[in-house]
Amino acid sequence: MRRTGVVAIGTVLGAVALVLSGCAPAPSGSTDAATGAAGDYCARMVTNSGGLDDRSFNQSSWEGLQEAQKQFGIDAQVLVSTGETDLAPNVAQAVQSGCGFVLTVGYELADATLEEATANPDTHFAIVDETVTAPNVKPILFDTAQASYLAGYLAAGVSKTGKVATFGGGNQPPVTLFMDGFVDGVAKYNEVHGTQVQALGWDKAAQDGVFTGDFEDINKGKTVTQGFIDQGADVILPVAGQVGEGAASAALESGTASIIWVDNDGYETLPAEYHPIVLTSVMKNTGDAVVGIVGDDIDGTFSSDPFVGTLENGGVALAPFHDLEPRVPAALSTELEDLKGQIVSGAITVTSPSTP
Repeated sequence: MRRTGVVAIGTVLGAVALVLSGCAPAPSGSTDAATGAAGDYCARMVTNSGGLDDRSFNQSSWEGLQEAQKQFGIDAQVLVSTGETDLAPNVAQAVQSGCGFVLTVGYELADATLEEATANPDTHFAIVDETVTAPNVKPILFDTAQASYLAGYLAAGVSKTGKVATFGGGNQPPVTLFMDGFVDGVAKYNEVHGTQVQALGWDKAAQDGVFTGDFEDINKGKTVTQGFIDQGADVILPVAGQVGEGAASAALESGTASIIWVDNDGYETLPAEYHPIVLTSVMKNTGDAVVGIVGDDIDGTFSSDPFVGTLENGGVALAPFHDLEPRVPAALSTELEDLKGQIVSGAITVTSPSTP
């Protein structure tokens, strides 16, 4: 979605993860721990205002930091922002913890991250889905258009109505990057197969389309998706964080539509009731990126050069088809693998004004 995501690493603390928030309780299973009990390296993460369990990149980033904790024996703690007023104070608190690494998530935290990074040049920062230019800040970005291209091709290939759709939470580059790839993938399917599948909700040339205006209101997602279903769309790609759960609800109630999730594998993160309508997901492997960056920092090889996830390095990918695999013909699966190979080799270049 929007570029949101800062990584913060805190004091080493055995294998204990502590969730901190002045406005929200710690998730079940988290416990307090004495700073520095297991070493002198710690990490802090600050979520954007979507909170920790957003089924999006706050959740994926935290899972990555937890995996880093497990692999490297560091103390990882997260400060949960529940509103805009929490953002800057939480980043400041993460820095004041004395930890050498701070992870932030998304565009909302860009200004606070830059301010604290400038004031604390010895602290290393990483930010998810946003570019902050400073010698001690590493952007974590993803060329999601590459994987969305495959998703659009897949959607066109399985559609029974000849109409698919996408919408976003807001008209920002990390959102529209998905949408650009999706509609181009539909166009590629039409080119290859001589079909005329329509992609509703996004005009790439105009860089304009359907947006809900936020990333939290599930009801908006349901209303927008129902409108697409009423127009005949039977595969919908919501790029809108928690709003996407409303799309899943509308698809389930329709009995005819399916969705393509984003950021992580929606089959695993959405409630089980939605398993029958999750066709696939356009995944950002944020967790793997976080683990690698923390490992580099521990090894003394931290760099501010951006990490850009692609199909080639596994930073983006399509999730398995899970329960809907029978709907995907073997020939279509083969075409998707071939398309992926062509994108990786450079034979096909997926372009977008928002390409990182």
